Amino acid sequence: MRTTLIITTLLGLAACAGGPPPDAPKVDTGTISDVGEPRNRARIHTDLAGAYYQRGNMAIALEELRIATAADSSYAPAHSLYGLVYMELREEKLAEQSFERALNLSPNDGDINHNYGVFLCQTKREPDSIKYFNTAIRNPLYATPWRSYSAAGMCTLRTGNPKDAEQYFERALRLQPDDADSLLNLGQIRYKQGKIDEARRLVSRYNKLVEPSAESLWLALRIERKSGERVAEQSYANQLRRRFPSSTEYQSLQRGKFD
Repeated sequence: MRTTLIITTLLGLAACAGGPPPDAPKVDTGTISDVGEPRNRARIHTDLAGAYYQRGNMAIALEELRIATAADSSYAPAHSLYGLVYMELREEKLAEQSFERALNLSPNDGDINHNYGVFLCQTKREPDSIKYFNTAIRNPLYATPWRSYSAAGMCTLRTGNPKDAEQYFERALRLQPDDADSLLNLGQIRYKQGKIDEARRLVSRYNKLVEPSAESLWLALRIERKSGERVAEQSYANQLRRRFPSSTEYQSLQRGKFD
């Protein structure tokens, strides 16, 4: 079962190929800490840190965050982004301290609650994480509540509770019908429930929205096998072999273990 969790940065940054993205603040990072209001300096350096975080440059992200918090230690987004960076670096204690600091400063912030929920789930505290996803969802100013519904569903699956997970995925898709993670995971649940037509619709939508994964091809293959559609089944088998020859899904295909 696919349980990759969604991280929503509170900065709304897009990934970039080399350096800060085109719309990042055009600043001299060597002198900016000496000009402007403290909150504005903290915001600009946090934005820069987010850009470097998105491109995977954690060292520079940490340096920008150091400057941001030196300018304004009460700027909650900086501490939340610290948490994301430390989570990426597998520094769990530092990540938790950063998220907790951010929440102390802004306890109802949707993005901060969502990201802390992701952290808790990834550190095997799944039941605790749901509280923070729900807090994010309840905030009327939170722009992407379907992400928290989807993350809560994936985290709930880890506890062996598909019934509650199903409800989270359904709510996510009511808000955002093209949420890829919810489409695939709800498709998995529908397949196990024997609701083959709906499972096919969900995984087909997923495969049209994003690049098919080994998991989505494997689900589609098993759906067509259940339906007796051998031509479609073989087509998905060929794609799985060609695209993901080292995957566990392809190994299951070779062994004939379909369920």
